[in-house]
Amino acid sequence: MAPLISSPTTGVIITGGGSGIGLASARALAEAGRPVALWDLDTESVQKHADEIASEFGVASIGEGLDVSKSALYEPAIKRARSELGSLGGLVHCAGVAHPVPVDHLDEENWDAVLDINLRAEALLVRDLLPDLCQNEGSAVVGIASINAILGNGANPAYGASKAGLLGLTRSLAARLAPEGVRVNAICPGYVDTPMLAPAFEHVPGLRESMESQSMLGRLSRPEEIARVVRFLLSNEASFITAEHIVVDGGVVRAQA
Repeated sequence: MAPLISSPTTGVIITGGGSGIGLASARALAEAGRPVALWDLDTESVQKHADEIASEFGVASIGEGLDVSKSALYEPAIKRARSELGSLGGLVHCAGVAHPVPVDHLDEENWDAVLDINLRAEALLVRDLLPDLCQNEGSAVVGIASINAILGNGANPAYGASKAGLLGLTRSLAARLAPEGVRVNAICPGYVDTPMLAPAFEHVPGLRESMESQSMLGRLSRPEEIARVVRFLLSNEASFITAEHIVVDGGVVRAQA
């Protein structure tokens, strides 16, 4: 199958690749011919999905059980990815946690856990991937932020702060890496029908309907709809886009403007 869009052939690491936006992004990239390394806490699941991707799309695909809050694990995982995918020219940081706790009940452990995974991990991953990204033409990084970076979230200040911080990190990394030919962007999804939201839907009556009503399109996003934007930003089609965040929310932010 011919590539859907003009794209580098280097491998891409996707954190949080075992489900939701991460898994959808891995599939979208593999469909365009990119080798992929899926990293996720759930080792068994991520290996299963990696095998399925390799079989379906005919590209190199590996699954790695890894906690991105532990930066000491990055080096051996990157070394394996480099060896099995051939080269590395992309990072998609999808791994994220919410742990909703309002500020009046916030504790340092909760705050640190959210910021470590959602924000710090991307900075440290880019640091460790820098030699690979800089030596491969067309390299790019995509971070998955959130509309909470723009609107805030009174029930979850740690999450909102981590995603807002990701936008600042995106601009800072883009400024630093532009001379090396590496682009850095972020996506701000709205309400996406992923496993992360499933527990909230079960425990909060009417939450799904409320989220759907906030979208101009009257529904939640599907992970695949975010993944297609990830694929675009990592492709040569986006060769002059850097330091940007793209809102993909069905009009939620504009409806509240």
